Amino acid sequence: MKLIATQMMAGAVLATLLAGCSHETPSSSSPPPAREVSAKVVTVQTAALAEAFPVAGVVEAVDTVQLSSRVMGHIRELNVVQGQAVKRDEVLFVVDPVDTQGAVDLAKQTLVQAEAALRDAKLDYDRFKNLYQDDAVNKQQLEKMRMNYEVSLSRVAQAKAGLTVARGQISYTRISAPMDAIVTAKLANEGDMAAPGHPVLVLEDTAHLQVRAAVPESVYRSLKLGDTVQVEVDGQAQPLSATVSRMTPTADPQAHTYPVTLDIAAPGLKSGAFARVLFPQGARQTLLIPQAALLDRAGIRGVFVLDKDGIAHYRMVRTGAAQADGMVEVLAGLGAGERVAISQGDAMLQNGDRVVN
Repeated sequence: MKLIATQMMAGAVLATLLAGCSHETPSSSSPPPAREVSAKVVTVQTAALAEAFPVAGVVEAVDTVQLSSRVMGHIRELNVVQGQAVKRDEVLFVVDPVDTQGAVDLAKQTLVQAEAALRDAKLDYDRFKNLYQDDAVNKQQLEKMRMNYEVSLSRVAQAKAGLTVARGQISYTRISAPMDAIVTAKLANEGDMAAPGHPVLVLEDTAHLQVRAAVPESVYRSLKLGDTVQVEVDGQAQPLSATVSRMTPTADPQAHTYPVTLDIAAPGLKSGAFARVLFPQGARQTLLIPQAALLDRAGIRGVFVLDKDGIAHYRMVRTGAAQADGMVEVLAGLGAGERVAISQGDAMLQNGDRVVN
């Protein structure tokens, strides 16, 4: 019993000594002082974002022209290909003018004959006028010569008109572009027969484009001519602005939608491209932060949020659509009024850093 009591007393003395030592040296588990980092601080703000009703559409050329020949004949020259850009008044294809030239030659011959007959009729009329003055012929004979002369005048006029028409047909054998355009379809080749009403080429004026869409009645009622609408087009990095230029008041009886046309323009925009028209439909409240505040740490998208002492804490957020002014919508992870930090310079923020600005 004495031995046990002695051991217990020794343990108590050792514990007292160790406790005394622990007050004399700092603990190795105390946190290090926070690193101070300079950063920009922004406050999460509430903003109203316009709501949009998306409708599928297609980009089309305002002017599409089907070129055909006004005269019948074989295509002698056709040197353009589909997709080629052509200039206004550029000759695109030539129809063999053999038959048309024959019509011109015949019209010339008809005119020569009519003019010869007119000369004879004029001589006869003048001669009979003199004879009538000498009472050698009666008035009925003079009137007959006058009528022959007037008929000859009419035949000369008809022959001249026929020659003009025939020469005009010659000009129709060379078909030119009516505008700066793109050849979107080539429907014939050299050697094929060209005929009126049968297109040889199809052209599109790519300088003037439009978007065609069909909208439900709820959207149609909120639109008016001249409204500006955002349009997303395949191949364009940013939405484009388009203007409502035409609204058809008659709905499709099956789809119950109304056709709407919007004027649009952008470098490199091509007809046939798919478009997504964003018709405005009111607004909603949301949170916005600068795009620069978003980070990706170990595959986690988030931001550094500051507590009341200015200490940065990395927090995961869920974002929505990016805005044109460099802001981004926050759907979850932040609240209005909270402060987020944006790194500046080479110093990268870490959890536990104290932010100074």
